[in-house]
Amino acid sequence: MMESIQSRPTYAAVLDRRVWIMLLLGFSAGLPLLLIFGTLSLWLREAGVERSVVTMFSWAALGYSFKFVWAPLVDQLPLPLATRMLGKRRSWLLLSQGMIILALWLMSIVDPGTGGWSLQYMAFAAVLLGFSSATQDIVIDAFRIESAEPRMQALLSSTYIAGYRIAMLVAGAGALLLAEWLGSLPDAYDHSAWSSTYRIMSVCMLVGVVTTLLVREPDHPAQQERSTRENLQLLLLFFCAVLAFILSYLAGAGPAAVMKSTLKELLQNGALAGLVVETARLGTGLLLAWLVARLLSGFALVPASIARGAYLAPLQEFFQRHGWGVAWLVLALIGLYRIADIVLGVIANVFYYDLGFSKSEVAVVAKTFGLGMTIVGGFAGGLLAFRYGVMRILLLGAILAAGTNLLFMVLAGTGKNIGMLYAVIGADNLSAGLASTAFVAFLSALTNIRFTAVQYAIFSSLMTLLPKVVGGYSGTMVDTMGYSSFFLMTAVMGIPVVILILVAMRVLTLKVPR
Repeated sequence: MMESIQSRPTYAAVLDRRVWIMLLLGFSAGLPLLLIFGTLSLWLREAGVERSVVTMFSWAALGYSFKFVWAPLVDQLPLPLATRMLGKRRSWLLLSQGMIILALWLMSIVDPGTGGWSLQYMAFAAVLLGFSSATQDIVIDAFRIESAEPRMQALLSSTYIAGYRIAMLVAGAGALLLAEWLGSLPDAYDHSAWSSTYRIMSVCMLVGVVTTLLVREPDHPAQQERSTRENLQLLLLFFCAVLAFILSYLAGAGPAAVMKSTLKELLQNGALAGLVVETARLGTGLLLAWLVARLLSGFALVPASIARGAYLAPLQEFFQRHGWGVAWLVLALIGLYRIADIVLGVIANVFYYDLGFSKSEVAVVAKTFGLGMTIVGGFAGGLLAFRYGVMRILLLGAILAAGTNLLFMVLAGTGKNIGMLYAVIGADNLSAGLASTAFVAFLSALTNIRFTAVQYAIFSSLMTLLPKVVGGYSGTMVDTMGYSSFFLMTAVMGIPVVILILVAMRVLTLKVPR
């Protein structure tokens, strides 16, 4: 039997200062996302970058999917001077926000239209932005869960999502309208317009900086203090593992190209061949990183207790609490839940552009109107989840996410039709808002307060890992099969999710572990 994790908010709770803090921090968290995804995609496409290359830039946001790797550092390592002055959460928040501002400025000074090294430089800046914003997410998620008692979590989550969506409006519709107003058009690309737009977006990040400086450090569970030596050992473990991953990835570039070519001939499908090879390459890198970590522990350069406490203890608690069978079922559900909408979302703006819609039309319909429908869907999801339970709304959200992808097939066949665009965007965003509210409540209920940052980072990383890897090939898939077949494929991706939820509803009991 499922347990409801919501409680009805009172008028006093709505006026609680923590609610409004989460609104502002939600804005800070939501601002960078579209500056890596949709907005950057349109900038690159307008600069003349090939569509297959444009969608590969979505991999810059894979930091969101691997943030569990450095979440233990964020959770346990103090920052010199800053932690003593601001506290653990606020010091890391300020650092990540400063890095986001730096990354946006770096992106603003390069012109992707010149090709060559400029695209590699842009990719580096985009990766830095993804890493920094993912780090900010780790801290804000922990801050949210630690800031209030369980009965307040649903309300804090709803205002966080509202702030997140408002920021996406600013970074989506706002950035597109601003770039067009400053003079960059589909047939008259102007780098200076996009440069100014990204610099203005970096200034908007001051909302998060000011909030961080003004709020109080939340109460979090006491942890055993580590010595400076132990902190450095944990840092050594992390950097050596990451270095092993990077070197293996670089060394595998040549063999991967050969394997892609061979598989392409065998499978007669370049997109599928690329997905298989890159997934294997990713798995190899992660395996080598794990082996390096084991070697460091084996040679006593890093005590095994440090690695276990940082990485294994949160996982062990989760598996012990649910049992192996249910735990793997839950992880599979988390990993696949958003695959249908994320894979489609990577190429959505490029799709609108190819249909002939202007940036202002995309801004008004897909961003502004779409935001409103997402917020409506979010409130509807909260009310329905309160009334019928989280899992039932998860199921409804999964069905709607897959079903609304079929509407994009209709739009592809209709062509440039503003009325149809409104209908498709409205339905898609309404279902996304409904599903997101239930999903955040679901993830929060799975998180143990003793391992807030690490467990929530694992869940949210897993949520986007596979969808973003697949989404990076969406441009290649569209080139191969066309938009209509691509949208049908994304709808079919939602079927396993529905099956997993139906099974989970029979075996999983939700409760908030403390």
